[in-house]
Amino acid sequence: MKTAVIIGASSGIGAALADVLSANGYRLGLTGRRLPMLEQVKARLPNEALVQQMDVTDVSRAETQFLELVQQLGRVDLVIISAGVGHLNPDLDVGLEMETIQTNVNGFTVLSTAAFKHFTEQGRGHLVGLSSIAALRGGAAAPAYNASKAYISNYLEALRVRAAKQGLDIAVTDIRPGFVDTDMAQGEGLFWVASPETAAAQIYRAIQTKQRCAYVTKRWRLIAWILQMAPGWLYNRL
Repeated sequence: MKTAVIIGASSGIGAALADVLSANGYRLGLTGRRLPMLEQVKARLPNEALVQQMDVTDVSRAETQFLELVQQLGRVDLVIISAGVGHLNPDLDVGLEMETIQTNVNGFTVLSTAAFKHFTEQGRGHLVGLSSIAALRGGAAAPAYNASKAYISNYLEALRVRAAKQGLDIAVTDIRPGFVDTDMAQGEGLFWVASPETAAAQIYRAIQTKQRCAYVTKRWRLIAWILQMAPGWLYNRL
């Protein structure tokens, strides 16, 4: 039986991924800040799951808790880092910006490196991180969010290159969702909004095929192309 750890599994995409992976025979380790919600996710799963309360912004404790969970599970084949926050921040409240950075940058860095080191020692593994379509350009409404997601994408690529250079059997997948119906989807005029279940199903397919980068849902690849091609003067008007 394959084993996976999902960081940020108490709700949204992380919880939906727990459902999909468990239904496909995975034994799971689930983490999140809200223990009662983690227990609810665990209770509905068809296969065994261990839960660990974790606040990824407490980086030293989060790393220790992750390693303890890995030790309890034994061999871990897959680590998914789904934990993240984002705020619309028109007033540039530095507190909101720093909260985003602490979660999406600091927490992600500590846990992705811990997972990569574990896979290196183990000899194989698959690391999956959830960045965003927002990683492609800066965003006036949520500067730290877009910047933090760009960091995640670049960090995942760096780990992928490191694995290749060292000849390691470690796959690294960058998942770039568009709008998904979770607490993270804020603002007016949202379009192509996917359910967490639809997003999780497509992410699972990307995991199965060990894709380097996958847009969720797939139609967001068109938006990615437009964002990447748009000149600055046009992007400033969007």
